[in-house]
Amino acid sequence: MGKKWEIEKNDCERLVGFNVRKVSVIGAAYTKFGEHWEKSFRELAVEAGVKALENAGVEGKDIQALYGASMASGTFIGQEHVGALLADQMGLNPIPAIRCEAACASGGVAFRQAYLAVASGAYDIVAVGGVEKMTDVSVEEAATALGGAGDQEWELFYGATFPSIYALMARKYLHDFNAKEEDFAAVAVKNHYNGARNPLAQYQKEITIEEVMNSGYIATPLKLLDCSPITDGAAVAILCASELAKKYSDLPIEILASAQASDTLALASRHCLTELHATKIAAREAFKQAKLEPKNVDVVEVHDCFTNAEVMAIEDIGFFEKGKGAKATSDGATALNAQISVNTSGGLKSCGHPVAATGIKQVCEIVEQLRGGAKQRQVSNAEIGMTHNVGGSGATAVIHLFKRGD
Repeated sequence: MGKKWEIEKNDCERLVGFNVRKVSVIGAAYTKFGEHWEKSFRELAVEAGVKALENAGVEGKDIQALYGASMASGTFIGQEHVGALLADQMGLNPIPAIRCEAACASGGVAFRQAYLAVASGAYDIVAVGGVEKMTDVSVEEAATALGGAGDQEWELFYGATFPSIYALMARKYLHDFNAKEEDFAAVAVKNHYNGARNPLAQYQKEITIEEVMNSGYIATPLKLLDCSPITDGAAVAILCASELAKKYSDLPIEILASAQASDTLALASRHCLTELHATKIAAREAFKQAKLEPKNVDVVEVHDCFTNAEVMAIEDIGFFEKGKGAKATSDGATALNAQISVNTSGGLKSCGHPVAATGIKQVCEIVEQLRGGAKQRQVSNAEIGMTHNVGGSGATAVIHLFKRGD
């Protein structure tokens, strides 16, 4: 069944050993992200699913279980019972189909559940997908739905939107580390540069520091172009026991580690406003599982729902010291083929953020990078990739590490 892992389960470092077998991604695909007025929730899901099956070289009859992610389909389109809907529409009945929800980390959590199912030996091949149709409601309704990812009683009820919550973190960061708003703007500029080279991105347009700075405040110090957009889209990955992967794919991508951690739902209960503790714990566990360090990672997709979120992520994961990520971004250290290539897809900022699909889209990007098929945004000689998916303002964090196949 594979090697035995000892992983940290929490801050008390309670160690639990369990036997697993190796798991690989054999197929991954996503729809174009954007405002899909002409396509329904189910049509987006089926489009991504069919593409992923073709990419994996498998048929629907080969899939033994389905893990579907959707954050707020009930609010956005009035549809619950999403697992059964996806299995039905993709012709996968009667296999078990499970819906996973963890706010904006729904996709990452679903991917982790799919990984654990195959690693445990319960299944050999599973599909995991995320889908969200966010543009069928008003911006105000969408904001309310997204606000439910935080503490409804102590934040949303009092009018604290997610831009305002992340703005509090941004202001504290600027104060503590003598950073500038232009440093955050550099994140948006870099991600739009990458997104302009991604044909599936929502915004395929380069922007400048000046454009970000002049885009108008949403919640000081965050401006319009510091914020990820409202997006429709779907993404699907096919996971397989590594021992069987070569039967289907010439380029399977091995999953080296899967880690998840939690923090308080409300921002006011956190011990620090300039870091996401759940990210730090999940990253530490993931690197321990894979027996790697941050310096070994060639390309990473991090959760840049706001530009300061990317800065905190690259520090919390360990690519840069706390307080130095903003300057590092301004200096170009996170650009394509720089010290660490961050958000080559364009990230949430440029590629778009259909919340439950984001975590799976991140996997799709890393698979494409490690297979060497990202074309204009390809990271040279990429061997190790990482995804980082966050729910709410940091109450959930999920990290996965991947390796290019032999």
